[in-house]
Amino acid sequence: MVEVSRRRAIEDVASDLFRANGYAGTSVRDIARAMSLQGASLYAHVTSKEDVLWAIVDRAASSFEAAADRAEGQAQERRPGDPVEAISALIRAHVEVLTEDVGEASVFVHEWRALGPERRQTVLERRDAYEARFRRRIADGIALGAFALVDPAIASTVLLTALNGVATWYDPAGRLAADRVADHVVELGLRLLGLEAHR
Repeated sequence: MVEVSRRRAIEDVASDLFRANGYAGTSVRDIARAMSLQGASLYAHVTSKEDVLWAIVDRAASSFEAAADRAEGQAQERRPGDPVEAISALIRAHVEVLTEDVGEASVFVHEWRALGPERRQTVLERRDAYEARFRRRIADGIALGAFALVDPAIASTVLLTALNGVATWYDPAGRLAADRVADHVVELGLRLLGLEAHR
């Protein structure tokens, strides 16, 4: 248990450093110094800087996937087959993950490309599968006349790009609580999809 908590502490410190300085701008020595460890001591807990990045990225991806699973299930219970309810739930879930741990989310959004080819490909496949959830719901909404007639692939990419931007500006100590930020982002996301024009 101590080993697990130490490993997580290292990942949390690394996440803060990667967010502040970028993956390339952060050395193992920087992480060790922030942990008050010698560089060699750090390697007793992690095998490489990339392994630390991978742990952060993999955990964040799993958080987004799990939140989306819950959101889609709850939307189906509330209003079965309603694409507006479904996309609203997906947007809210995405923002909740982003605001729950801004540092980890920011590293996921901006630094995953620093991973080696095999891990980068894994992230790409998971990202594509995740984006497909949004694309399907947008296509459903278009088919039912709830959303503007746009290309669902472009719409999902634009929407997720905007959502991921939350990780760059959200401040937990800021003017609005996370749930209020989510409310506004859901409304803006629906407007982006042309819902307002169809009401």
